[in-house]
Amino acid sequence: MITAIREVRRAKGLTLEEVGRRCSPPTTAQTIGRLETGTRTVSVGWLNRIAAALDVAPADLVTLPDRAALPVAATLDADGAHAPRKALTLVAPHPSAGGVAITVTGSIGDYRAGDEVWCDLRVPSTFAQALNRDVLLPRPAGHFLFARLIGIDGDTLLLIPPNGRPQSVPMPPWLAQASRLIRTL
Repeated sequence: MITAIREVRRAKGLTLEEVGRRCSPPTTAQTIGRLETGTRTVSVGWLNRIAAALDVAPADLVTLPDRAALPVAATLDADGAHAPRKALTLVAPHPSAGGVAITVTGSIGDYRAGDEVWCDLRVPSTFAQALNRDVLLPRPAGHFLFARLIGIDGDTLLLIPPNGRPQSVPMPPWLAQASRLIRTL
């Protein structure tokens, strides 16, 4: 199996040591380096640990022959566009299993008409991980609410919609946390 651990780590600007510390449980920079170079076999367990440490899907760390990758031509910061110091590639995004999407048909808040918002489903025990993020949640009679989750008070969620006043709603059975914005320029 060919992995893209090194490419993803570099694209995120992390050192081997930082990735090792982010792993759960933590590991050494040397181990991460061996997994990157193929000196050590990358098991599914290691793939999952490193993906979590890099905040990507495990599939993003595996190079598949039919998966498109784009070479990075430049990096961009406040000083302008620059050639990358090392060769970098980006893997095209793909939806997470069990996710849902929102299509934006009219501009609202930070979202423009034509945007796609990819979301990861969460159950009540993991709602706290969506704090200060945009979420979609079911409402009665087949309606939905899209808003920023700003707090959880017992069995009540505190939310601020993009163009509205703060709302308190009873704990829903699920919510979908915005995880990726797809926008055509």
